[in-house]
Amino acid sequence: MRRVRCGPTAALFLGLLVLAAVLTRSGPPAADADRAPAVVRAATGAHTAEPPRIVRRARWMAGTAPYDRDPVRYADRVVAVFLHHTDSPNGYDCADTPRIIRYIYAGQAGGKEWDDIGYNFLVDRCGTVYEGRAGGVARPVVGAHTQGFNERTAGIAAIGTFTEDVPVPQAMAAAIARLAAWKLGLSGVDPRSTVRLRSSNSLSRFQKGTSADFHAISGHRDGYGTYCPGESLMAALPTIREQAAHLQGRDGR
Repeated sequence: MRRVRCGPTAALFLGLLVLAAVLTRSGPPAADADRAPAVVRAATGAHTAEPPRIVRRARWMAGTAPYDRDPVRYADRVVAVFLHHTDSPNGYDCADTPRIIRYIYAGQAGGKEWDDIGYNFLVDRCGTVYEGRAGGVARPVVGAHTQGFNERTAGIAAIGTFTEDVPVPQAMAAAIARLAAWKLGLSGVDPRSTVRLRSSNSLSRFQKGTSADFHAISGHRDGYGTYCPGESLMAALPTIREQAAHLQGRDGR
């Protein structure tokens, strides 16, 4: 199967720099970070995790006219997370992350004419978590991140390119674990477990209607023919699963 890249290519990313130059730059993320609703956590049972600090989309979109989009779609719950990388440069200043997300948004919702940014969340190299797709961070929003497996899953994009021998920043990996622990905990899912998903699209690695087993925290390539999220992030997944389980209080099986 031909493997594709995920996220904007380097050429597209440079083009988006020009496209997005007119967009207003938002302020530093740390001061604008909000907490996800704690009331959701209180209603979910024993194996939950504290919500991470999440920069809401209104912050990174500040001054940006949104593209037209269809009504938000919701699943019944989120039972798995797919990890991506944005296939964009790694050496950015984290203060520029909102502007980078606007480039990605412009490429997906504008250039590709998707109804919104595809990822539910994005994480930068400093470990700051950003809300991506609209609909509510604590709700099971159906994204556009893993062809055939967007239902009942959340897409988390690591901002950067994590091919072989490119180290994954510790702060980024820790933030992904925190986010996955919280999001899966809302449905009572063990991050180390295996879940069964049904493909909704034959363009995935599985024919439409076919059920397949996935790790609760999987890489994009597990469901679709792509190199995403890169060899380094794929290699980090076992540790991320264990860290997420620990944050849910699941140190013992």
